[in-house]
Amino acid sequence: MRFLIAGAAGFIGSHLCDRLLDEGHEIVGLDNLLTGSPSNLAHLEGNPRFSFFRHDIAEPFDVPGPVDLVFNLASPASPKDYLAHPVETLRTGAEGSRNLLELALKKGAAYLLASTSECYGDPLEHPQKETYWGHVNPVGPRSCYDESKRFAEAITMAYHRRHALPTHIARIFNTYGPRMQHDDGRIVPNFIRQALRGEPMTVYGDGSQTRSFCYVDDLVEGLIRLSRSAERLPVNLGNPEERTVLEFAELIRTLTGSRSEIVFEALPEDDPQRRRPDIGKAQAVLGWSPRVGLEEGLRRTIEWFRRQLASSAA
Repeated sequence: MRFLIAGAAGFIGSHLCDRLLDEGHEIVGLDNLLTGSPSNLAHLEGNPRFSFFRHDIAEPFDVPGPVDLVFNLASPASPKDYLAHPVETLRTGAEGSRNLLELALKKGAAYLLASTSECYGDPLEHPQKETYWGHVNPVGPRSCYDESKRFAEAITMAYHRRHALPTHIARIFNTYGPRMQHDDGRIVPNFIRQALRGEPMTVYGDGSQTRSFCYVDDLVEGLIRLSRSAERLPVNLGNPEERTVLEFAELIRTLTGSRSEIVFEALPEDDPQRRRPDIGKAQAVLGWSPRVGLEEGLRRTIEWFRRQLASSAA
């Protein structure tokens, strides 16, 4: 098959490219490199089944040749990035989604949207099921990301209902693994970088807020299973193992052998207090559950960060 992956140079997008190429498929990758990195795709240079185009999906475009399925993973995803690029983030979710949907329609292709657990906002329901409509501040600083994804979901369903376009929506919960940016600003890369450098590990708030982290290989497996299913409504993809942020900091400090102290700073505005997916639908419809345990996934990620930091210091 021939896939188009928007956001191919991103953390998750590049892993999805690897997996589909390993299966023998052809990939057309798109990325404007606003937050994606060419280094994530450097190992694919010269692969005859992979082509890359630098382009912003918020601007009109076309792709020569057939396309069987469009993966829309294009968007800044970390608070640091989307707070720095709020307008670009909103345009990606709105104009970018429409451009990709129109391309899928033109090519007779299926379409998968990588949405987010941020659609639930600071949830009043716990754990979060796909039927929960969310608790989002539409004018807060994080709304540029939350609302861009909520709009992207709405337009995806509109194209499905109006044009019978085969669509899929994945609500992705916190994901981690190799190829995350060192300065990503999210919990796992922040803690690992600080621990490996012996710097103070920054916990926002008192650390009692919770997160549930899924290793990237498990997430990619879920995306592929969803893309091959008949499910049109949103499906949660994440690991339901819930830990406090302080517990994550202490675990990463232990796994790195670091002596970094843990320091506390003010909690960002609209930061969710609890986050844990209900994955019953993914288990029932896709036969999917995460397999990589937290400690194993963190060890793999820590080793990747260790090598990257060593090479950058050389």
